[in-house]
Amino acid sequence: MSDKRDYYEVLGVERNVSEQDLKKAYRKKAMKYHPDRNTDDKDAENKFKEVNEAYEVLSDPEKRSLYDQFGHAGVNQNAGGSGFGGFGGGFEGFGGFEDIFSDFFGGGFGSNRRSNGPRKGGDVRVDITIEFEEAAFGVKKDIEFLRTEDCHTCHGEGAEPGTSTSTCPDCNGQGQVRYAQRSLFGETIQVKECSRCQGKGKIYDTPCHTCKGLGKIRKKKKMTIEIPAGVDSGSVLSLRGEGQMGSKGGPRGDVKVVIRVNDHKDFVRDGNHVLYELHITFAQAVLGAEVIVPSLDGKLKFKIEPGTQSGTMTRLKGKGIPVLNGYGRGDQYVKIIVDVPTKTNDEQKQKLMEYASAMGEKTEFTTKSKGFFNKVKEALS
Repeated sequence: MSDKRDYYEVLGVERNVSEQDLKKAYRKKAMKYHPDRNTDDKDAENKFKEVNEAYEVLSDPEKRSLYDQFGHAGVNQNAGGSGFGGFGGGFEGFGGFEDIFSDFFGGGFGSNRRSNGPRKGGDVRVDITIEFEEAAFGVKKDIEFLRTEDCHTCHGEGAEPGTSTSTCPDCNGQGQVRYAQRSLFGETIQVKECSRCQGKGKIYDTPCHTCKGLGKIRKKKKMTIEIPAGVDSGSVLSLRGEGQMGSKGGPRGDVKVVIRVNDHKDFVRDGNHVLYELHITFAQAVLGAEVIVPSLDGKLKFKIEPGTQSGTMTRLKGKGIPVLNGYGRGDQYVKIIVDVPTKTNDEQKQKLMEYASAMGEKTEFTTKSKGFFNKVKEALS
């Protein structure tokens, strides 16, 4: 009897689950138990392997059919594999895990398919912080990052220049090895990359002293990028083909520039709109005034109508953030806040009482009573 848990139970799905729902369940579980999110958690690591083993079988129609009929005995017991790694590392044997990262970044992080053919290189993440105005109108920025390049000493061969190479004895120069495994249904054959020569088919008598026989080195890359107008914190700019080198002639991965935007001292952003709070005096609110307000385009004249109430919102059309990869701009909203003075001298108090009397206010003004001034303050709070 196998002590393995039922694969459907592992993924938390019914036996009649659709392919789409199976994939959703797998992503959720894989992200939950991924080693990068559960450092030094052996239990999470084991569950991560279990989840990938279950998905490896159930996502394959032929294997799923065998599993449904015969259980664990009907499928390859080593289907799940055992390798895992962080960004830039392979997920050997986990044919679908890289799709989780593909959905977020548009490409796999170090995808490692079983095929012995060309493989795309891993993606590189670069974080950059820009100012509010730079996000609004776009900016050019210099970035730098490490990526793999062909070794400049051996030109990617891996051998010390001038030394000899020999055919790999493990794979006989094929770059891959075949493993036979017996099961209830006979012998099955698996083909994997040769671990001794890493799929090259040859070994070196003297590995290159610069790259230690890998044929690749990590090198700093500098680039100037153009950040478009309208980006916001969390925006991701993809630089296609600028990431890690692929293997066996595969294309390079991508560079993902993750953008963070600093807050502004005057404005608060809401999508493509910006909000500005304009503080005015009680007199300006009553009598009206013309003041200067900041905008992304510079200073603007702003008219306050007589009798303006605190909390009034005015729209300045087309003064907001440009639409990312589109046309037009959002608006700027000016919210008026009437500031009520907290300290007044005797002369000012006398003037306010005269004003209150002229307005028909009958209340006695004492420090203990709730007079006109306090009523105004309450009304505007």
